[in-house]
Amino acid sequence: MMEEEDIATAQLPYFNATIKETLRVYSTIPLLIPRETIKDCTIDGYEIPAKTLVHVNAWAISKDPELWKDPFEFKPERFLGDERKLTMDLKGTDFGLIPFGAGRRGCPGITMALATVEIVMANLLYLFDWGLPDGMKKEDIDNDISPGLTLHKKNPLLLVAKKFV
Repeated sequence: MMEEEDIATAQLPYFNATIKETLRVYSTIPLLIPRETIKDCTIDGYEIPAKTLVHVNAWAISKDPELWKDPFEFKPERFLGDERKLTMDLKGTDFGLIPFGAGRRGCPGITMALATVEIVMANLLYLFDWGLPDGMKKEDIDNDISPGLTLHKKNPLLLVAKKFV
């Protein structure tokens, strides 16, 4: 059986940190599948009666300033140099980063999704030099998100791809 260490991208810490940060900042779904409490419980000081539907706000967790310094900034470096965050996986074992949910109701396609993202990103970075259109500066990039059942950029990202020779 293949282990994560056998995959070439496992040896690329900044590459992996960028994928984690992308999934943290631009999580595809803001709310996870609702859960129903099986008995009375207390969550963060709130009394929750049995049979109550509870929604986990993954978007809010990924933007929580108690968990993430500068939570609205895109900084892949936050996953480097900090052993806890460096080893943080995306499979729901650390509740500060749950873009695919957690537990038995976590996304069943997580392994395929992560492999696909790694392959696509690696190929795009290998085959092309990327830049901004003429006259556009980094500060001009619009990072606004459109609200909805799934999250997506309000305005598309415009980049120029030049074939790497």
